[in-house]
Amino acid sequence: MQALIDFDIVAYSMAASAENDPVEVAYMRIDQMIHSILDTTGANTYRGFISGGSNFRHEIYPEYKANRKDMVDPRWRNACKEYLVREWAAEVTDGYEADDALGINQTADTIIASIDKDLDMIPGMHYSWPIVRKGNIVREGKIYEVSEREGLISFYKSLLVGDRTDNIFGVDGIGPVKASKMIDNLETEEEMFERVAELYQGDMDRLRMNGDCLWIQRQEHQRWSQLNESFFS
Repeated sequence: MQALIDFDIVAYSMAASAENDPVEVAYMRIDQMIHSILDTTGANTYRGFISGGSNFRHEIYPEYKANRKDMVDPRWRNACKEYLVREWAAEVTDGYEADDALGINQTADTIIASIDKDLDMIPGMHYSWPIVRKGNIVREGKIYEVSEREGLISFYKSLLVGDRTDNIFGVDGIGPVKASKMIDNLETEEEMFERVAELYQGDMDRLRMNGDCLWIQRQEHQRWSQLNESFFS
């Protein structure tokens, strides 16, 4: 089993945890976290990915993540990224995000390790590590499997809810609970598409844009709208 690790989140969270400490504390915590991921998943090999500077989503939607421009990163974030490249052979993506690299490389013999719920659209094995705040576990870690249908449900619900952290807006008035009621009982992707298109009130251009931004690739250069072009005709 090979672990596919979301090093974007490892770098950010360990840097944030050591905001008032020397950078070496962040490095130590990175080492501890990665060893814990490998031990918990039983993986004997790993690959870890960090998002590079270029991202095709900006070409589709120039305002993608524009709401983050004034956010202040943890002071050791870049140092942690460099440490992951230097000490843990992190692979920096080109043209797409680390999430896409995780989706592209997921197979029957891998497990995605991340706490990003967006990755629940990728079928296969997943590990979500525990979330700890101020010494307390606020969310337990878990290993779970996502089926093809569950992955589609997760994606189509994201089309309805949107992703405000990435500046993507779904359908007004629909949050996670309403989205579940509208999508969870549907069986086929065609049914899911028709339900979402109806709620987008026929705005196919916005649906196409949101879908291509929210979709996590399974192959390089893959676009959700191209995979489902027949639905748009």
